[in-house]
Amino acid sequence: MALINPSILSADFARLAEEAKAVEGADWLHVDVMDNHFVPNLTLGVPVVESLRKATETPLDLHLMIEDPDRWAPQYVEAGAGSVTFHAEAAAAPVRLAREIRAKGARASMALKPATPIEPYEDLLPELDMLLIMTVEPGFGGQAFLDIMLPKIRRTRELISRHGLELWLQVDGGVSDATIERCAEAGADVFVAGSAVYGADDPAKAVRDLREKAEAAAAGAGWACAH
Repeated sequence: MALINPSILSADFARLAEEAKAVEGADWLHVDVMDNHFVPNLTLGVPVVESLRKATETPLDLHLMIEDPDRWAPQYVEAGAGSVTFHAEAAAAPVRLAREIRAKGARASMALKPATPIEPYEDLLPELDMLLIMTVEPGFGGQAFLDIMLPKIRRTRELISRHGLELWLQVDGGVSDATIERCAEAGADVFVAGSAVYGADDPAKAVRDLREKAEAAAAGAGWACAH
């Protein structure tokens, strides 16, 4: 099953509660937290996440593009996140952090920038509930999808299958009607979509259409047949 997680980075920040309700058919609501240090942009923090949690029944998928996630990630679980993603490039102790996130009741996820290979982290995969492959450089919404990430998605799916893990594989960056099928064929099953959803006339319909395309593409893929 394909999961569609609209990114509120592409929403109207002055109307976050309304924008969250506009996509209540989505599986998760993707929330990008940026600190202007790990990435060159600044977004929202713990108080806004707490408010957003009260404004929607859709579970929150937090993506922490921040320095020192070891310190901050647990606070986002306490703020109401159902899933917290930290970056491999920023975490000092990723296994310990993943276990702490899980112990607090959320799904633990790790993200990799485009230039970061998956292979050095193979032994960490059992500690995670999801792995995020960035298909753009993190920091800004609306970037063009990087096709060169498709082999990395395939290699990651192969590792997940080899170890027999029930690990979600998420992609984030430039996911749209034009790219989601390629991502699904390569092995992704969780899709972050920003402007493809919030730039549509009917965001809820955009979510449904993206899910349908992803599931159709995955159905014919070898990895899904073996899954």
